[in-house]
Amino acid sequence: MRLLVPLLLTALASACATRPDGGGASEQVAAAALTWRAAYDSRDPSRITALYASDAVLWGTTAKTMASSPAAIAEYFKDAAARPSARVSFGEQNVRVYGDVAVNTGYYTFSGVRDGQPTQRPARYTLVFRKQDGKWLIVDHHSSYVP
Repeated sequence: MRLLVPLLLTALASACATRPDGGGASEQVAAAALTWRAAYDSRDPSRITALYASDAVLWGTTAKTMASSPAAIAEYFKDAAARPSARVSFGEQNVRVYGDVAVNTGYYTFSGVRDGQPTQRPARYTLVFRKQDGKWLIVDHHSSYVP
């Protein structure tokens, strides 16, 4: 047992040291996703759309078409305030960082109230971020309800 603990600690330290981003960028990207959640929960369309790069593409959870311009993304979120109780909570996130591009894949759950009843709809997502001027912006966002 005396040898096992140092061996495990050495293995853990080695695994942490070999993370491609040193750990910092992954946490920044996870934080950027939580910033998106806070913007979504605010129900403020301009706050939400400000997190998307000018060349971003959004395939929204309820969209019938892909939004591939700032105007189209703004159109998708324009009625956010009409559902003031709508919220989203993140479950598992899997963040991978490749230089100034990062992919965050996982699931989230949309909740709210419809017809006076609480609702929950689990969905899966992929958020692709690109670091621009020190800020992680969304360049691709795909979301779909879990069947």
